[in-house]
Amino acid sequence: MYHIPVLLNESIEALNIKPNGVYVDVTFGGGGHSRRILECLDENGRLYAFDQDEDAAKNVIDDHRFTFIQQNFRYMKNFLQLYCGGKVDGILADLGVSSYQFDTPEKGFSIRYNGRLDMRMNQNASVDAANIVNTYDVSSLASIFSRYGELGNAMAIADAITMARELKPIETTDELKESVARFLPKGSENKVLAQIFQALRIEVNEEMKVLEIFLSQCADVLNPGGRLVVLSYHSLEDRLVKNFMKTGNADGNLEKDFFGNQLTPYKLVSSKPIVPSDEEIQNNNRARSAKLRVAERRTK
Repeated sequence: MYHIPVLLNESIEALNIKPNGVYVDVTFGGGGHSRRILECLDENGRLYAFDQDEDAAKNVIDDHRFTFIQQNFRYMKNFLQLYCGGKVDGILADLGVSSYQFDTPEKGFSIRYNGRLDMRMNQNASVDAANIVNTYDVSSLASIFSRYGELGNAMAIADAITMARELKPIETTDELKESVARFLPKGSENKVLAQIFQALRIEVNEEMKVLEIFLSQCADVLNPGGRLVVLSYHSLEDRLVKNFMKTGNADGNLEKDFFGNQLTPYKLVSSKPIVPSDEEIQNNNRARSAKLRVAERRTK
């Protein structure tokens, strides 16, 4: 299976779908969420789906109500303007890496398989993980591991990588793991490796920058009463999503008008994130870190 959708029922319920509404799935992947959305739409409903991964295009749904757009969702607003006049009734984003991507060794996302250090979501992108580990200076690498991997020993790991690459370019996931092996705490090796790989993946795909661009467009795209539903998998993503939903900006600073009224485009549907049940985590371990946040576009 390409991917097991996380919090599928909860996500669809959170969208509060109108049968004749217009919806967007900005992370199509295997199409699990999209298929469920289509089940809720009548003949007049429409669904637009984004995914930059060429492999996701193989899962396109044959349905006249469905349009697939093979682009990064940072361009959502422009393409929706082109296709449907720029306004929709709900937006769904599942920010996780798909099971298919993790389980494809040559993509280089997983610590479990040896493969080329790639990590590109878009195979046409010029920079991959091998470029980063072999060309970034030590301070830049340390900054990535600290900011995106939240690692306390980021400089030590960056030092180890730069020393290893002086002997031979680091080109595979196993070579990267070997270069940092002595800095992995006993009993937590896989956890720290996952943080290193996460940091590189975020840098390769500019994930935090892209997420901020996307979130900044949502209020303009959503009709009043429309829902923004976002699934995140690590604290950096969740913090950014939480800030936008609460305040309408990345910093989380609540703006007020002259009279002291809050100028936020959303009202929170739930003050706390929805998390997977123990049963779902048992059936799909990759759901364990998921958080689902939901906000509704204010009517005024």
